[in-house]
Amino acid sequence: MTERFDAVIVGAGHNGLAAAATLAKAGQRVVVLEAAAQVGGASVTREFAEGYVVSAGAQWLYQLQPAVKKALGIDPPLAAGRLDTLVLAEGGGEPVRYSAARAEGVGEADRRAYAVWAKRMRRFSRLLWRWLNRVPPRPGGESRDSRRLLRMAVGTRLLGKRDMREFLRLIGANVYDDVHECFASEALRAGLCLDAVLGSHAGPRSPNTVMTSLYRRGGDADPLALPAGGMGAVANAMLKAARDTGADVRTGSRVGRIVVANGRVTGVELAGGDTIASYTVLSNADPKRTVFDLVGARNFEAGFVRRAANIRAAGNAAKLHLALDGLPDVPGLDTGDLGQRLLIAPSPDAVERAFNPAKYGEFSAEPVMDVSIPSVHDETLAPEGSHVLSAIVQYAPYALNGGWSNAAKERFLETCLVTLERYLPGLRARIVEGELLTPVDLEREFGMTGGHWHHAELAPDQFLFTRPAVGAERYGTPLDGLWLCGAGAHPGGGVTGAAGYNAARSIIDRDAGR
Repeated sequence: MTERFDAVIVGAGHNGLAAAATLAKAGQRVVVLEAAAQVGGASVTREFAEGYVVSAGAQWLYQLQPAVKKALGIDPPLAAGRLDTLVLAEGGGEPVRYSAARAEGVGEADRRAYAVWAKRMRRFSRLLWRWLNRVPPRPGGESRDSRRLLRMAVGTRLLGKRDMREFLRLIGANVYDDVHECFASEALRAGLCLDAVLGSHAGPRSPNTVMTSLYRRGGDADPLALPAGGMGAVANAMLKAARDTGADVRTGSRVGRIVVANGRVTGVELAGGDTIASYTVLSNADPKRTVFDLVGARNFEAGFVRRAANIRAAGNAAKLHLALDGLPDVPGLDTGDLGQRLLIAPSPDAVERAFNPAKYGEFSAEPVMDVSIPSVHDETLAPEGSHVLSAIVQYAPYALNGGWSNAAKERFLETCLVTLERYLPGLRARIVEGELLTPVDLEREFGMTGGHWHHAELAPDQFLFTRPAVGAERYGTPLDGLWLCGAGAHPGGGVTGAAGYNAARSIIDRDAGR
C-alpha cells in the first residue's frame, strides 16, 4: 500500500511534532511516523515501577521558546513553576539557593554580585537565542544570508560597546574562570558550573562552557517549572496542536528506511513493508542515524559522509529513577525545599574532578547530579504518601571501558546511591525500587546515537553555522528532499521546539520562493 503526503516526518519527538503542526497549519498534508507506542521521544512520561511514574528523559521545563508556544497555541499546565535551584550541603544543612534573579545562603557581596551577573547572563542569553531562533545564515552565501549576518552583527552592536566586548570575551571562555571572577561562595560557583556542563562532554574548565551556560538559559524563555503529569504532558500538548491543524500522527509505525530514487528522496518504507510517498522527508532522528541507518551513506557524496561520521555525539550523562515510600528527613530542608531543583556539586573543582575519569572511559567515582522529586508537587506520579526521584547523573561515558555490563551498572548505581545518601541522609531507607539508564540505555530507549540528548555535542564546530556538519547546517541536506528537524539540527537539544519549528519554516519559505 502506498499513500502520498506533502511531508513525512520521521519521529514524534517534541521537535517532530512542532514541525508537523507548523507545516499542517500552513496547509500542507503531513504525516508523522513514530516507532514507539507514545509520542514525545525523550520528553515522555512513563511508569518505571508499579504505580510510580517519571519523566524518563528530560525532567525540567524552562527552554520552550515563546515563538513555538505562540505558533502552536500551547501552554502546558504546570504542577509547579518559578522553582529555585538548591545546592545541597553534605549531611544536610542550609543550602545555597538561587533563581533567575537572586541568590540566598551566601554573603551580602555575593548576593549583590549575583544580581549583576544574572542580569548580564539574561541579556547575553537573549542575544544568543535571537540568533538561535532563526535559520543560520551561510557565510559567503546569497544576499539574504549577508543580510542575516548583518542583522546578527547589528544585534551584537546594540549591546553597547562595553557589553559587546564582554559578550565576545565570554562566549568562548570557561565557566570556571567566570564564576571565580564573580563570586566567593564555593557552593554558588559549583552550582553554576554544573548548570553549564550538564549533558555535555565537558568540565567547568573546558572552553566554551560560558556559551553552553547561555544556551541552557534558553533566552529566559520561562522560569524553571515542572509540567503537570510530567514532561509527557508537553509532548501531548504538541500532539493535540499537530492533530488540530490536520497532521496525521501515527504511533507504532517504525520507519525502516528513507527511500531514494534518482538522487532525491521519494518517501519512506515502514518496517512492515508499506511505503508512503513524499518528496519532502523531515527526520527527527539524530543526524548519524538519519544518514547511515535510514538513508545509507551511498546516497551522499563522500565529503559529507566523512563529516557526518565525525559528528561527536557520545553521551556522558545517565538518568536515575527511584521509587520512594516517603521523603527523607534531611536536616535543614523542609518538604517545600525538597520540591525544588536540587544539585549535588560540592565545588567547581569537584565538578571538574568528576569529569576527569570520563576522558579515559571511566565513570565518576564521585558523580555530580541534578535531582528532582516532582511528586512533592504532583501527587499523580506516585501512590499516596510515596514519591519519585529523578536525577541526571554525570559523568557516565557512553563508551565505558569494558562496556556497560550488568556488573558495571550495579557498581555505578551503588556509587550514585552512596553519593545521594551523603547529601540526602535517610534516602536509601526509603527506596522501594530503582532504575538506572546509562547512555547505552538512553540510545536504546530513545533511538539517540550515543545516548546524547543534544544528538550532537554543543561545541563551536557543531554550533550555529556548522551544526551538525557543513552541508546540513540549515536543516536541508545534500540529498534533495531530506531535512533534519531534531536536536542534532540548529540550534540543539533541550525541550525548546526551535529545531522543529525552524525546519518547518525553512520548508514553507522554500515553497513560497523566499
